[in-house]
Amino acid sequence: MTEFNSDELLNNRAALDDVNRNVVEEFRSNGGKVGGPFEGVDILLLHNTGAKSGQRRVSPLASFTVDGRLLIVGSYGGAPKDPAWVHNLRANPDVHVEIGTDAYDATAHELSRDERDALYDKVVAAAPAFGEYQAKTDRVIPLFELIRA
Repeated sequence: MTEFNSDELLNNRAALDDVNRNVVEEFRSNGGKVGGPFEGVDILLLHNTGAKSGQRRVSPLASFTVDGRLLIVGSYGGAPKDPAWVHNLRANPDVHVEIGTDAYDATAHELSRDERDALYDKVVAAAPAFGEYQAKTDRVIPLFELIRA
């Protein structure tokens, strides 16, 4: 597994964009599978609309199916602020999802605090790094359910 310093990436937008671009390319070239630090992780591509710019954005994100619900996590590696896509989803929840070789429109629904708390431990059980991310920040890391349109 290739390692990289996520804290450095979060502070270098160009480097983060480059990593994301490479993950998107690998995802599309390999039927939704990626290697390196993301090998074995369920990845999806989230297409959303920028809240300020109105431009379409694509973000590769880890995804989890918990209790039959497709979830994404706004961890941003435990940074003190939410990733940009969280702000975008709050402004415009209509998204397009690529998962494996499937693609479809969906609506992103931010889970209430109670729902989030009930499911976050299950996300952490599947991927312990998300527990570490929550421990690094004072903000509550949000969970979103993607509901197929």
